[in-house]
Amino acid sequence: MSLCKHCIQGVRHEGDSQGTFKTIGGVACYVATPTVDYPKDKVILFLPDVFGIELSNNQLLADDFARNGFKVVAIDYLNGDRIPPDAMNASYDFMAWLSKHGADQTRPPLDKVIATLKAEGVTKFGATGYCFGGRYTFDLAFDNVIQCAVVSHPSLLKVPEDLKTYFSKSQAPLLINSCEVDQMFPIEAQTQADEIFGAGKFAPGYKREYFPGCTHGFAVRGDMSDPLIKAGKEGSFKAAVEFFLEHL
Repeated sequence: MSLCKHCIQGVRHEGDSQGTFKTIGGVACYVATPTVDYPKDKVILFLPDVFGIELSNNQLLADDFARNGFKVVAIDYLNGDRIPPDAMNASYDFMAWLSKHGADQTRPPLDKVIATLKAEGVTKFGATGYCFGGRYTFDLAFDNVIQCAVVSHPSLLKVPEDLKTYFSKSQAPLLINSCEVDQMFPIEAQTQADEIFGAGKFAPGYKREYFPGCTHGFAVRGDMSDPLIKAGKEGSFKAAVEFFLEHL
């Protein structure tokens, strides 16, 4: 399924980011590091939505994971060609953009960063992917590059094919943060995920959270003035942290 207007709606959240921009393996990254002692052999790979690592929402989320004891590396796998923030409130040619951001363009930066981190001593990777990033979190899990996967309102997944491939190939525990209104990962897809992974069928571990009153993008760009969306954004983050603490 292709991206749609639902992928670029939302409100920007204000706040000062605490991380730093670094080049890792020749790839631009935003790195959030805990201020307390943390396991140096673990990293959470943050795969942002189409607005990239420059969007303040994404930086603040990475910072929040770091505050919970995880080193986070948010990767510019969009190769410096993110969708601009003002596209939240304007028309944009998504299909033209998407044609330049297939697997051949997006996967190499991920592999370069992961290889460099491995050379620095990282042995366990979690990944949290939002919207567009959910597609590539699945791809990393297919290849068992990561040891724990979290996706929030994922897009570009083929259902049920990608769910079945994940089940058969991956050993990474999977958390899906889903919501009530999501054209990219609708209720039917959520039900199929439960049928494939649920009831203990997926041995590594599976959980799906569901947030009523929320729409696609809620975990990153949700309107915090809406109580249900605020609860969804906070709840999905809490679920992700708890899942990483348990499985990574």
